[in-house]
Amino acid sequence: MFLKISRITLTIIVICCSLFSLITQNFELMPYLMLFLALFMLVTGLAELQKGRKRFWGYISIIVSLFVFIASIKGFLLN
Repeated sequence: MFLKISRITLTIIVICCSLFSLITQNFELMPYLMLFLALFMLVTGLAELQKGRKRFWGYISIIVSLFVFIASIKGFLLN
């Protein structure tokens, strides 16, 4: 239940940040957007592994979330 609520919450945050960046052409929030996207991918991967189905996609989601998290930290450090 916690994973489902957190996945919905992170989805809303990512969509709102993306729309704000696209509408205002202000890309200063991009590291935050990538951080929330990494968290979303991590929660999705954990949910897939917890279900026991499609284990491959669960592992891929976790690996992608780690990559996006590293890119987010680089974005924070460069600004």
